[in-house]
Amino acid sequence: MQEQTRLDEGWWDGGGVAPPLTVGEQRGRFCSGWHRRAFVQVGASTVLGLCWPRWLAVRGSTATPPSGPARAVILLWLWGGPSQLDTFDPKPNAPLEYRGPFGTIPTRISGVRFCELFPQLAARSHRLAVIRTLTTLSNDHGIAGTVGLTGSGAGGVGLDGRPLPGSPQPALGSIVARIRAGWRSSGTGKLHPFFVIGGKMHQGKKPIIGEGGGILGAAWDPFRLEYDPVEGTRIPALRLPPELTPERLHDRSQLWAALDQLPRQAEHASRQQKLPAYQQRVLEMLTAPQTRSAFDLSREPAAMIERYGRTRFGQSCLLARRLVEAGVPFVQVNWSDHVEAEEDAGDGGWDHHYRNFQIMQDRHAPWLDQAFAALLDDLQERGLLSSTLVLAVGEFGRTPRINDKAGRDHWPDCYCALIAGGGLRSGCFVGTSDAKAAKPADTPLTPADLHATVLHQLGVTSEQLTALGLIPTGRVITELL
Repeated sequence: MQEQTRLDEGWWDGGGVAPPLTVGEQRGRFCSGWHRRAFVQVGASTVLGLCWPRWLAVRGSTATPPSGPARAVILLWLWGGPSQLDTFDPKPNAPLEYRGPFGTIPTRISGVRFCELFPQLAARSHRLAVIRTLTTLSNDHGIAGTVGLTGSGAGGVGLDGRPLPGSPQPALGSIVARIRAGWRSSGTGKLHPFFVIGGKMHQGKKPIIGEGGGILGAAWDPFRLEYDPVEGTRIPALRLPPELTPERLHDRSQLWAALDQLPRQAEHASRQQKLPAYQQRVLEMLTAPQTRSAFDLSREPAAMIERYGRTRFGQSCLLARRLVEAGVPFVQVNWSDHVEAEEDAGDGGWDHHYRNFQIMQDRHAPWLDQAFAALLDDLQERGLLSSTLVLAVGEFGRTPRINDKAGRDHWPDCYCALIAGGGLRSGCFVGTSDAKAAKPADTPLTPADLHATVLHQLGVTSEQLTALGLIPTGRVITELL
């Protein structure tokens, strides 16, 4: 352990597989420094979800920046699958067992009504486009989640544990990261180009395929942050591994001394050019003031924090805005890690087989309404909305007919998304569902179409995709252009 912290002794000669860089944290809250009781290993280790040498090699290359109107994307991933009827495609004339107990309210889009639980988004609908005819391949969270995140079901694993044929494709954020990593915009600095705010997603104990680089490799996995209402911003990669607890080390005081020396040792190593270039860059990212500033919500005025709502999702949206403002081109905010509600051993997902209307009224609708509305206003006020594409979507919808537990089950045949900014049309809708929001009446669309549209707005071309070994799928939703 002591040898790994001695960064000034040139312990890697550049040959073979690069060893991990071990960084010790120093003080309590992230905003005031690095917590002392934690380590991070970066390099060959996948603790950060990154293959750093490959990422940094690309970061050091030159490339022509994409030329689309959007420079950044915020994906609000509504894990678990919201009901289309209880959000943005209500059917007030359907029988009660379909429409549910909620009323509807007008929006600023002609002919479009929202569920009454979303008054703030209805008031800002002139900044949105509503997509009401999405369809997907499966009613299994695992498969549909893979399709939603990658545009393809290849390699997806459902509850039965059997993977679909093909190699897992990269997440949309990984594609953007790979293409955009070769150039730097002002403010991007040392930040990784793809962040996920939230834990790794799963259903049951099965992780969801499609959150990372797929066939592009682990270099393009996201850098992951989490927001905890009590602890604030957390970096999972900086948590102390169980096998490295100070209690298990023979001389804890010696450990602290080594950690206290780390910044000076790194600076000395850099001056002496004994620290490999990629490790210098990693260390710079983890210690740079602008990086800490982007993660630090305490720098926000109290009124702004309240505006987003003091919920995990609300503060995660605020953190996403800070990252985009710092130059990160793709930020994904996960509503939850697990698909199910807290009452069902989950952590608050949208999988409401039971008590759908109670949970919607008490938690999910007001939280989403407040946070999304605040994000739109905030981006607009900062002059960022025209260059930041915001997409809110889940993996599928819910059954039009209410079940006998006051809930709705999985429904892949028709569901909704909201999309805003990034040079797209606003104050409009795409697609009309049938009388019960069960099937598209026209304009059926897929997650691959959403991805194609996002990439188009970013200026990513089919030639760039094929050069990476990716097959362009989906059609650009020209109705939004």
